[in-house]
Amino acid sequence: MALRDDVRRDTAGQEDAAAKIMRHAGMLSNQLQQLRARMYPPKAEKNLRFFLTNEVSKLTSIPDSTLKLLSIEGRGPVPSRLENNHRAYTLTQINELRNFFAEQKPSDAQRFLPHRRDGEHLQVLAISNFKGGSAKTTTSVHLAHFLALHGYRVLAIDLDPQASLSAMFGAQPEVDVGPNETIYAALRYDEQRRPIRDIIRKTYFDGIDLIPGNLEVMEYEHDTPRVLAQRGGGAGGIFFERLKMALLEVEADYDVVVLDTPPSLGFLTLGAIYAATGMIVTVHPAMLDVASMSQFLLMMGDLIQVLNENGAELNQDFFRYLITRHDPNDQPQSQVVAMLRHLFGSDVLLATAVESTAVEAAGLAKRSLYELEIGQVGRDTHRRAREAMDAVNESILDLVRQSWGRT
Repeated sequence: MALRDDVRRDTAGQEDAAAKIMRHAGMLSNQLQQLRARMYPPKAEKNLRFFLTNEVSKLTSIPDSTLKLLSIEGRGPVPSRLENNHRAYTLTQINELRNFFAEQKPSDAQRFLPHRRDGEHLQVLAISNFKGGSAKTTTSVHLAHFLALHGYRVLAIDLDPQASLSAMFGAQPEVDVGPNETIYAALRYDEQRRPIRDIIRKTYFDGIDLIPGNLEVMEYEHDTPRVLAQRGGGAGGIFFERLKMALLEVEADYDVVVLDTPPSLGFLTLGAIYAATGMIVTVHPAMLDVASMSQFLLMMGDLIQVLNENGAELNQDFFRYLITRHDPNDQPQSQVVAMLRHLFGSDVLLATAVESTAVEAAGLAKRSLYELEIGQVGRDTHRRAREAMDAVNESILDLVRQSWGRT
């Protein structure tokens, strides 16, 4: 009797490994889709919370009293009224306020609208490490959200076939991302290559656009060796140039590009390193993770040397290490952090991304700390986690501003 295709078994009647893996993948995928359907019903879209006037004031430097006066006089965007009668703005309205004040006060426009000016280059930030669990995606999504909340135009690109960044933006990789809709579409070597602008999609988070990922991005890792063997490349440049060249097509539309790289040193990661103007290497302060990072740096150094020998010049404004999932009360972690600071000095960011139940709770709901409503986690827990995350992102933004020559 013929065996069913979906349950292959060996001669002992046991399910073989490939069949089990495929069956488990199908089961898990179905379960995730059911969970997503409960969290986000059919045709529902992920949306962002409202912002109270005190938070709007902190984000925009517009005094609370001025916001109140604008509302009373009917000038600028009209805020909503919550059940407690407090005024609340959407992020879109916050950006309208920024434009309104930039037009009203041209001499002080950059304080309200911090977009890139002439002579300031597009910042491409690669979040990297090939050790899983180093919080690359958590870092990427919080950085993108922070930058957008502060008025910057952000393009987030998911280079990881696991597509966790895409999921954080509400794009289920198996359902919402079709064929030729990932970064692979803009990098591929054949006639199906698409302009990068065609695969960029708007998100619910005003100021952030997304190029999602799924398993399709792995095709680039398969195609590139074949093309190199044929000594080809075609339109779009050789393999390490293609991402950088694709980004040139939309350079004028953004201030910062955030690249969430895969946990490997493949062709995509090399392309990200070459395209990057700044690199953030995420480090979990445990000896196994640090040992893994050592190998990552050795391999990256060798590969960059090969790129240099082939005429590739890396023009990076900064290279920094970020301590992630940090428990300041953990003595072994403190020793690892001290060792890294002793070795690398100021190349290790002073601010650290602390381990927090607030970050975990937000992640379970596919949200960042910046999306959490008051009361979804303990007030003090949320405040401590938010302050730590703000400090990390502010230190990265400071590096970006310095690269632009801003004080």
